[in-house]
This record gives sequence, structure tokens and C-alpha cells, in this order.
Amino acid sequence: MMPNRLESLKESTVIVADTGEIETIRRLKPQDCTTNPTLLFKAAGSEAYQSVVAGAIDRAKQKSGADVHAVADMLAVSFGSELLKIVPGYVSTEVDADLSFDTAATIDKAKRLIDLYADMGADTDRVLIKIASTWEGIRAAERLQKDGIKCNLTLLFGMHQAVACAEAGVTLISPFVGRIRDWFVKAGHTDFDDENDPGVVFVRRVYSYYKRHGYDTIVMGASFRTLGEIEALAGCDRLTISPALLDELAGQDGAVERKLSPNLAGRFGEDKLDASEAAFRWGMNEDAMATEKLAEGIRMFNKDLVALKKLLAEKL
Repeated sequence: MMPNRLESLKESTVIVADTGEIETIRRLKPQDCTTNPTLLFKAAGSEAYQSVVAGAIDRAKQKSGADVHAVADMLAVSFGSELLKIVPGYVSTEVDADLSFDTAATIDKAKRLIDLYADMGADTDRVLIKIASTWEGIRAAERLQKDGIKCNLTLLFGMHQAVACAEAGVTLISPFVGRIRDWFVKAGHTDFDDENDPGVVFVRRVYSYYKRHGYDTIVMGASFRTLGEIEALAGCDRLTISPALLDELAGQDGAVERKLSPNLAGRFGEDKLDASEAAFRWGMNEDAMATEKLAEGIRMFNKDLVALKKLLAEKL
């Protein structure tokens, strides 16, 4: 019997589900899953998960009183703990977006989240703390990694972000393929197919760079718009994919050709780039796409976090 395209893709790439919906995770059976404030806000508003929300409110009240910030943290950890029971690999939980430029506050929040996971009896070695790839966020991740807390650096759009993350020894990065594509389309650059998609090209560049220089940091392509983008990155360490696209892949028979492999990529990666703060800030300044999409992503996640806290305040 011919495998479907999702099964074929799993032969070369670890599949991660980009959702906070517990039942969807059970159905799709990914290796890992990742959440963010947008996904948590959607899940918290669903009737299916009101028992999880109520439980998080009760636990937060017992621990910290009726504080909406504490409830939001507890909700993220409650969903994450449920997901850890289903997937065999990592679950990512995001630090508040409004802390993206505060290294010390990011470290404190990350440690608080890990402590909450530990209190719930979760395997904290399988929790990734998700942090925006600002200079300050990368420095926080570097400290956290040294303290044994694994990190997922998200909202990654530029090579200087990728280089700084690798040098900081972070566990995983999430370059946003689809949002890079969105920027170029909006700018009027539409003369590309999935193989030459600017987001795909960027992830291939990062993957090759990491393999050539022996970095252990996992490259996880994220934020896909088409099946073609996903298939063009077959072989990448990990790909985090929305349930809708996972279902599309599962519904199509056939093989997915592997496009990336460590041995081949390692021969073609470029020489090491400057990982200093000055090089990072200048590189971001010169990369309008990376700068704009990073700022936009932080604003979007913060907007949904504010909406989530408003929803929880009403329930309190």
C-alpha cells in the first residue's frame, strides 16, 4: 500500500503540530507540538477546553491569588502539560511578547514557567521556552541554556538572527517561511515558485550554514502557506505545520522527495559570519524584511496575549 505524503515526509523530517488543540494533537500524532498566544487564545475560547481553563484558574488562585497574569501563565503550562502527555517529544511554551527587549525579565518568566511545569509533575526536559529572536531574547536564551532550560527562538527572519542563536547554543530555532513569503509578495516580488520561495531559500541557507559549522541547534521551519513550501524543505530537522496542511498531506498518496540532508548541506554552507552585537544590529538594520517582520510578529503575539488576558479576566 502506497504511503500518504505525510507518512513519506516523516521519513526524512520530524513533524511538529502548530496548534494548541489537544484533540487535534491526539488525532495527528506529531513528534512535538508548539503553541503561542494566538493559538492559546483560540483554544481558551473553545467550549471543548473550558475544563482546562477552569483548572488553570483554580490552580493559579491557590498559588498566586486572582491575578490575570498568573492565570495566563498557568493556562499556558496547563495546555503544555496536557500536550506533553500526548506527544513523545518537545512542547514549546512562549514567554510574553512584551518582554522581548528585556533580557532579565525574559529569564525570570522562563524560570517561572519551568517551575510551574515542575509543580505539575511535567518532564521539564521536554519543555522548550519560546522567545522572540531579538538580541535581548537571544542573550536570555544563552543564559537559560547554561542553566539547563532549553529554548526555541521564534520570529526568526534574518541570517544574523540565525547566526547569533547558533553561537548562543539554543536548542531550536523557528524561521518563519510563510511570513517571509508574505513580505516579498506584498512588496511586489511574485516571480518565484515553491522551490525559489524566499522563505524556503532562507531556511535552506540556515540549514546549510549550521551543518557546515557543526552547530547542534535544530532548524525547524515554521509558518507555511503552501504544501509546496513544506515539500521543498523535506529533510529539514523539523517542520511545524498547521493541522489544515497536515490533513492535506495525509489525504494525498505518494512519496515526498528529500531535498535537504546534513552531509550534502555541510559541503555547501558559507564561511562563518560575525556574531557580535554590532554585526547583529547592523545586519538587522540592513534587512528591512527581517526587521519589519520581527517587529510585526511581536506586536501580533502581544495583541493576542492581551486578548487572552482580557478573556481570562472576564472568567475570573
